[in-house]
Amino acid sequence: MTIEARLRAHFEASIQAKRDTQETALAALARAAVLLADCLQAGGKVLSCGNGGSAGDAQHFAAELTGRFERERPGMPAIALTVDTSALTAIANDYSFDRVFSKQVEALGRSGDVLLAISTSGRSPNVLQAIEAAHARGMRVVALTGRDGGRIPALLAPEDVELRAAATATARIQEVHILFLHCLCDAIDELLYPVS
Repeated sequence: MTIEARLRAHFEASIQAKRDTQETALAALARAAVLLADCLQAGGKVLSCGNGGSAGDAQHFAAELTGRFERERPGMPAIALTVDTSALTAIANDYSFDRVFSKQVEALGRSGDVLLAISTSGRSPNVLQAIEAAHARGMRVVALTGRDGGRIPALLAPEDVELRAAATATARIQEVHILFLHCLCDAIDELLYPVS
């Protein structure tokens, strides 16, 4: 296979993953957008977390909310739990890496806030513990997953929302996740600051 053919295969696989996900995720995506918009409109905030590429996605989403996505509007309260290296290393050292997000949720989360939890496998212990901590604080959860959802679906409450990428390759799941996040940003903006 030539390099060009290999690259074309990546494009085709990404397009197919998005098409497959569109068939299964649109209703859940709309529910997640309303849940997040309602939280923000009521004065709540969004906490986001994930590992590796998903940490970058968590930061990207928080940045789009606090800054802007595609239209001018006031900033919205969002905190990525992946950016404070002092907190991350202190918690990992004093407790364990499994608690790096849950300890921050316990400190920063309030009833009515939303945790946006991202895990391509649905099996990341620190993300699972963050979900449990969010529920203990009276928070709702929007979880971005892939494959079979891993252990996350069993942890979610009825009012939570799982957004599952219809893919098995990590790269394809991450590509769908960034589409989910951009769709959520657009929908939140439209719900809270409609252009008409």
